[in-house]
Amino acid sequence: MITITIPGEPVAQGRPRTTRTGHVYDPKKSRDFKTRVWLAAKEKQPETLLEGPLKVEIDIYKSIPVSWSKNKKAAAMAGIKRPTGKPDVDNYVKSCCDGMNGVIWVDDSQIVELLVRKWYSDKPQAVIDIAQMVIG
Repeated sequence: MITITIPGEPVAQGRPRTTRTGHVYDPKKSRDFKTRVWLAAKEKQPETLLEGPLKVEIDIYKSIPVSWSKNKKAAAMAGIKRPTGKPDVDNYVKSCCDGMNGVIWVDDSQIVELLVRKWYSDKPQAVIDIAQMVIG
């Protein structure tokens, strides 16, 4: 199993932007987060890229809003209060997995099992666990 931790506030994949000439690109925040994912993945890069089916678990730890009461913050830290608003978990998956293509695995199409959770924390980060699956 490989565990990769990306410190700092996780960023969900933003909508692609288009220039007047038709060139499509990622928004700066998405690009910057994918770079952070890539750098963290490089530190855990296996000798050879993972091949075959993969199981991935992603835990997204978002900052607790400073405007919340002590009780609400305590509920968030205890995992009782969870982030139910935007961004959607699938957008976090896209930004995390795209940053690991060609570093940890050949392509994120190898992921056959995926679990994503959003939490609140006083230490914002994304934690990704990757395991090769043995089938047969």
